[in-house]
Amino acid sequence: MSERDAYDPGCVSCPRLVAHLDGVRSMHPDYHARPVAPFGATDPGLLIVGLAPGMHGANATGRPFTGDYAGILLYQTLHKFGFSNLPVSEHRGDGLRLHGCRITNAVKCLPPENKPTPAEISQCNPFLRAELRDLRPDAVILALGTIAHQAVLRALSLPVREYKFSHGAEYSLPDGRRLFDSYHCSRYNTQTRRLTEAMFHAVFARIVGYCGTTPGATRLR
Repeated sequence: MSERDAYDPGCVSCPRLVAHLDGVRSMHPDYHARPVAPFGATDPGLLIVGLAPGMHGANATGRPFTGDYAGILLYQTLHKFGFSNLPVSEHRGDGLRLHGCRITNAVKCLPPENKPTPAEISQCNPFLRAELRDLRPDAVILALGTIAHQAVLRALSLPVREYKFSHGAEYSLPDGRRLFDSYHCSRYNTQTRRLTEAMFHAVFARIVGYCGTTPGATRLR
C-alpha cells in the first residue's frame, strides 16, 4: 500500500487544525506536530482505524498510538496475537514492526481536546478512502470507536444508519471485507473499565478466528 494517496505530510486543509499544530510546535518544538502517516504492513490483512493522533503520543512521535496511554493496550494485544514483534511502542526508532497489520486514523492531525469537527473528519476522509481502496479484497477492518466506524462507512460510501456501532459488532460489507468494532483503547475507556483487556482480546480472538476458519480467509500474516 502506498502512502502517496493515504497521507499528505504537508496537508493544510483544516484551518483550525493548522492553527492548533502551529501552537503545539511553539510549545513543543521537538514534537512531530504534523499529519501522522499510517504505520505497518504495506499489504495488510488487518487495517486498524483509530480516531486521531494523541497530543503526547502520535502527535509527538509521528507514529500512530506510539508513546501514549492508548497504545499500551493496543500494542500489547497486537503482540499477544502475533501482529507485532514487540509488546511496547515507545518511539519511532524502537524497532517495532507490524506483521500483516496496519494502523491509521480517521483524522491524521491532532485536534484540540481530541475532538475533530464533522467538517475535519469529512475533509480527511479521502485519505482513508484511498487506504481502503488499496486494501486487499478479503481484508478485515477494525474500527476503534464510533468516529472511526462511521469514517470507514463514509469512505466506502455505505449508509451509516444500516451499520450501527457497538463494541463487538461485526459486519460483512458488500465488497467482501469484514468490519469489526471495538471501543477505543483510550485512557478514559480503560480506566473506567468500559473497555477491559479481556473485552479487547475477545475482539482480536474473533478476528483471528474468522480469518482462520472461513474458506478463502485473509492471510493476516
